[in-house]
Amino acid sequence: MTAAPSTLRSFIVIPARLESTRLPRKLLLRETGKSVLQHTYEAAQRARRPSGVQVAADDEAILREVRQFGGEAVLTRRDCVSGTDRVAELAARLDDVDIVVNVQADEPEISAEAIDRVIELLEDNLSAMMSTIAAPIRSRAQLEDPACVKVVFNREGRALYFSRSAIPHVAADSESLDLQLAADRPLFHQHIGLYAYRRDFLLRLARLPRSPLERAENLEQLRVLELGETILVGSIREATCGIDTPEDYQAFVARRLAG
Repeated sequence: MTAAPSTLRSFIVIPARLESTRLPRKLLLRETGKSVLQHTYEAAQRARRPSGVQVAADDEAILREVRQFGGEAVLTRRDCVSGTDRVAELAARLDDVDIVVNVQADEPEISAEAIDRVIELLEDNLSAMMSTIAAPIRSRAQLEDPACVKVVFNREGRALYFSRSAIPHVAADSESLDLQLAADRPLFHQHIGLYAYRRDFLLRLARLPRSPLERAENLEQLRVLELGETILVGSIREATCGIDTPEDYQAFVARRLAG
């Protein structure tokens, strides 16, 4: 790998949408004494490499919440198709930034180490346009769940494919699926929705139409692979738990209050 200069400047953008389908206004829930969004913001601030954090908000209520807890936020267009588009809108204003990190707003337990890792991957390999994170899958239920996005990557950590299906497929004459799930060297990996992009590439990506594989799987990262670009994948031991449902939120509250 080609080492990048140490002068690369990275910055975190948290795309925050007020409305959500399965858990209404989840980013503003505050049974722990802080909103979900504040927990995520503070978790992102613990990363060592980024020079700053801003929220890309779609609503005045999000803007007020961020300013209330002392964070930085910018109001973006309501009609952004995806979180990536919202991140790109804010990134267009960050002229002095080289690497933009997209931290999902409903990931209050995201680790600082994971954020620093996706930045390091781009610092260490100038040919890659994007990086992300994966963790081992150890259960059949998780492997077979379409909501759990899977990724396969080569020995150098370059993503080969992302899918909602169970990949790779275990052939009938291979070791049993249960043995593969328990193997010391993981065969199956869950993709975690944390991304780092080179800023110029992100701005270009946001202007491109959805690709055929992206539409089929409803996974934006496939647009990047269809362009022939490299996505580097870093590995962590365990996935953090995002908040999508009331059950997810109550489990998070229980962990915070117990800690």
